[in-house]
Amino acid sequence: MASVTILMGSVSDEEKVAPCMDVLRSLGIDFSVTVSSAHRTPERTENLVRKAEGEGCKVFICAAGMAAHLAGAVAARTIRPVIGIPIGNQALAGYDALLSTVMMPPGFPVATLALDKAGSRNAAWLAAQILALQDQKIEKKIREKRLAMQEDIEKKGAAMSAKYEN
Repeated sequence: MASVTILMGSVSDEEKVAPCMDVLRSLGIDFSVTVSSAHRTPERTENLVRKAEGEGCKVFICAAGMAAHLAGAVAARTIRPVIGIPIGNQALAGYDALLSTVMMPPGFPVATLALDKAGSRNAAWLAAQILALQDQKIEKKIREKRLAMQEDIEKKGAAMSAKYEN
């Protein structure tokens, strides 16, 4: 049973979505991942959503570029949280995907994050925070990771200060 289902609009999105999978793995969160298109394979998308829900999926993460309707298509078929990662392209630098992902009608929200790899990482963190509402192990891991980030910055800050002390 995967708690998180990741859908990409194209196999070419895999490199930009990989950081999402890395973060989920580091937090011990099970996930499934596949490709489906809101436009080219709408029935497949719907079937994947139904199957994932039936298998216990709690959060969907959708990554798509250009028209970027995948997250919206999934949001139209589930009441589970949907997180959108807009994927950039050369033509409009991802602004088209960002606007397509964020502009949803009332009642069908998509939590839209930053473009590409930065959004990919935060999609995993947001999914983890959603799951942590009901899972204390995930909550503990998030707190531990944040503490490690804080300690790393403090260590680097001390080293920087020492480097320039008179």
